[in-house]
Amino acid sequence: MFTYRFVRELKPFAGMQHLDVAGGTGDVAFRVLDQITQLEDEQQEQDASNVTPAGTVVVCDINPEMLAEGRKKAHAAKLEPQGLDFVEGNAESLPFPDCSYDAYTIAFGIRNVTDINAALREAHRVLKVGGRFLCLEFSHVTLPGLKQIYDAYSFNVIPEIGRAVANDKASYEYLVESIRKFPEQEAFASMIRAAGFSNVQYENLQGGIVAIHSGFKLK
Repeated sequence: MFTYRFVRELKPFAGMQHLDVAGGTGDVAFRVLDQITQLEDEQQEQDASNVTPAGTVVVCDINPEMLAEGRKKAHAAKLEPQGLDFVEGNAESLPFPDCSYDAYTIAFGIRNVTDINAALREAHRVLKVGGRFLCLEFSHVTLPGLKQIYDAYSFNVIPEIGRAVANDKASYEYLVESIRKFPEQEAFASMIRAAGFSNVQYENLQGGIVAIHSGFKLK
């Protein structure tokens, strides 16, 4: 549900050059590529003489195992290989030239980056002027009643689910703690502005359990 809303907010277009960071399994990238391909097919049907160069989606992730999983999923889904690439790389030091992409997305990944400010600066660097940064991440509940319920659920229930289902309580405790330590919505928006982005906005989903932050590179 969240990734569907996220990609809808992105508004992919024909010929789009897109970078999805920390997206090794391809969940966001495949949706973006599907929309780009559909729009290009429609454009071709309407006017075959005025064809936009094909768009591409690059998935960048620091974890080679996640990238391998993404490649398997892409193969199983029979996605066009010429429109999709998987690249191992660190969000804090991306292996791409300046001004390469129309859009940069990161979904449920920036919370795990060691130097978030460095990652934001890199996002700004690799985007073209006019390009858009979009981040989907767990955030901080803004509704008072929901906040107490969610806090109790997060600290007491989620780790026990992890223990029972995956025999890995510690990883689920880390998940909860990392969400709590992540900057609040307005603080994160300020960090995005400090990295050079303009028109920075955010939208809370499910009362702030998740938020979408957006910014544009205008210079």
